[in-house]
Amino acid sequence: MTNYRRAQVAGGTYFFTVNLAERHGNSVLIDNIELLRSVTRRIRARRPFEILATVILPDHLHAIWRLPESDHDFATRWSRIKSEFSRAVPAREQVSASRRTKRERGIWQRRYWEHLIRDEDDLRRHVEYIHYNPVKHGHAPAPCEWPHSSFHRYVERGIYTLDWGASEEVRRLELE
Repeated sequence: MTNYRRAQVAGGTYFFTVNLAERHGNSVLIDNIELLRSVTRRIRARRPFEILATVILPDHLHAIWRLPESDHDFATRWSRIKSEFSRAVPAREQVSASRRTKRERGIWQRRYWEHLIRDEDDLRRHVEYIHYNPVKHGHAPAPCEWPHSSFHRYVERGIYTLDWGASEEVRRLELE
């Protein structure tokens, strides 16, 4: 078994990528967007954290969370979000023998990507990456056209203009 080492910083700000097990042609996240939001609200009520930015795509999501000052446990939060969502979604996915043995659904990839945000520039680049992601994946011609994103909150706050990310023919947001 591989031992994954995760940065655990109390009060840390983290960027996450969480994928569905079956990515191609799967739209369970946006098909069940209200359920995902409801589950996330319930987990946040029990184990608070701040969502700085997020985007939900058909087959994966990105989020930036800031944890409370005395807390570094994002793993339990993700585990609960994934398990509560999985229990509430109708079973239609293929389930491998390995997952059946462990009484797991086949909705989510077991692992996820996390990155500890280092500074304000790192935060800005990751927020931009999140908000441009629907365009990158061909789901929308501009960030403002994708409804399942915190982009709209950023526009309301005056951080972005509505046309942010729409004027570039090809835009590359590289994450180091």
